[in-house]
Amino acid sequence: MGSVYRKAFTKPLPADAEIITRKGERLARWRAKGKTRTAPLTAAGDRIRIESATFTAKYRDGNNHVVEVPTGCREEAAARQVLAELERKAERVRAGLITASEARTAEHLTTPIGEHIDAYGIHLTAIGVSDKHHYETRRRLSRIVSECRFSTLSAIDRGAVEHWLADQTRSGMSARTRNTHLLSLNAFAAWCVETGRLTSNPVGMVARADERADRRRQRRAMTADELSRLLDVARRRPLLDALTVRRGKRKGQAVANVRPEIREQLDILGRERALIYKTLVLTGLRRNELATLTVGQIRLDGPTAYIELDAADEKSREGNAVPIRADLADDIRAWLADRLAARQSEARGRGEPIPSRLLADARLFTVPKELVKILDRDLKLAGIPKTDDRGRTLDVHALRHTFGTLLSKGGVAPRTAQAAMRHSDIDLTMNTYTDPRLLDVHGALDALPSLPLDAGPASGRESNRATGTDDCRSLAPPLALTRCKPSASESSTDKTKAGPTLSMGPARLDVNPCVSGDFAGFSGGHDLLSSRAGEGIRTPDVQLGKLAFYH
Repeated sequence: MGSVYRKAFTKPLPADAEIITRKGERLARWRAKGKTRTAPLTAAGDRIRIESATFTAKYRDGNNHVVEVPTGCREEAAARQVLAELERKAERVRAGLITASEARTAEHLTTPIGEHIDAYGIHLTAIGVSDKHHYETRRRLSRIVSECRFSTLSAIDRGAVEHWLADQTRSGMSARTRNTHLLSLNAFAAWCVETGRLTSNPVGMVARADERADRRRQRRAMTADELSRLLDVARRRPLLDALTVRRGKRKGQAVANVRPEIREQLDILGRERALIYKTLVLTGLRRNELATLTVGQIRLDGPTAYIELDAADEKSREGNAVPIRADLADDIRAWLADRLAARQSEARGRGEPIPSRLLADARLFTVPKELVKILDRDLKLAGIPKTDDRGRTLDVHALRHTFGTLLSKGGVAPRTAQAAMRHSDIDLTMNTYTDPRLLDVHGALDALPSLPLDAGPASGRESNRATGTDDCRSLAPPLALTRCKPSASESSTDKTKAGPTLSMGPARLDVNPCVSGDFAGFSGGHDLLSSRAGEGIRTPDVQLGKLAFYH
């Protein structure tokens, strides 16, 4: 037979507590929130004993183990009803009517949902997600649970979630923000299914919003001229700000007195900021990835310079080698050499041992947390608009968009650009991180042939010669298939039958200057063609410089 009781625990004695004796029992009396409170003391007299406000049920479960389950009830009668229901489930498990896992799921459904979210947070920490991801996930879950009034897992309802999403749409929340909240809840519910807390995911079929139709922040890529101006301003602005007079008759003039050592420090700061921008543009690194880079992750001594990203610091948690272009490698090499020289000078002045190299765990750059604000000021001084005529903006992540766009503009193959961007989906590389405005689409039209409307046959032939289309010999490859002679089984006496089974003789290579098409230069593919012929696929027969097909 089970029982219900209030759990007791101890707390430190309040600082302003008064010790009194009532009916032979020592009590502590103090005031909290305008009310006088009392609690019995422990045997040692340095702590107070407090009882829980709710009851706990103690009983034997289906496996005959003694367990304690919080009832969440403040009244004893209600707590005993919960105990009776728990004991009935235990009896059904012992009788084989339900499984132990089903019984545990039923128990989870009545547990406060906050306890499940806490357990999910432990799971996220165990799998090694970033602190930011952990914080944002719990924040989104807490918001949905609170605003949808989900007190237990059993209260999670698809209709309530969809109603909440509709309310957020009307209040102006972007599609991307709504999707991130839905994904967090979906991942949490899926984890509950995996751990036996739910039998199915109640929000697994809730549709996501179309982010492309509701983009709030659209980034653009920067042109080569804008990048040059940005690096120049970033290099000069720290010292320029210090030299600029802020008040008085000479306000706005760069004539302030700055000590030589401060000038040197500001010059180094400007050089670092310019190098940060250049590294972001030429590697496609994200701001957080660059901020976590250490000197030991830079590989400059091999035939190809590269950055070795740690999996823990990368967004995809994979760990990658990011190649560095030669000019950027030279800049980083000079930056590290100057830092080592400065470190050696400091050690020499303090009488410390002179280091021969920088520490491997030293940060490559000091990337400010408010880099976006610094970028905004640099853009303003460089005369570069932050927002263009289409409402697209420039921020730190736009430098990664610039990296992807410059790759496409330079003719880099899409698959190579995808690898350089470290994307799992090539659509993300081509459509999201490529700015079509910077692609030379107009210049690509020059590759099309000239088509004059008033030209006669003679001038037409001249135009053909100009474009290289007057003779098929100019375009066709030197090797092509000759006519494949069909065997006896190729023909059919019944001309009404469609799709006869064809058996082609061995193909051979022959010089035919007037053959073009997908099968030009094909050799040894006879087995493939004959095997597909019976499926209604057309098989090629090269004849007189044209592609003829068997039907």
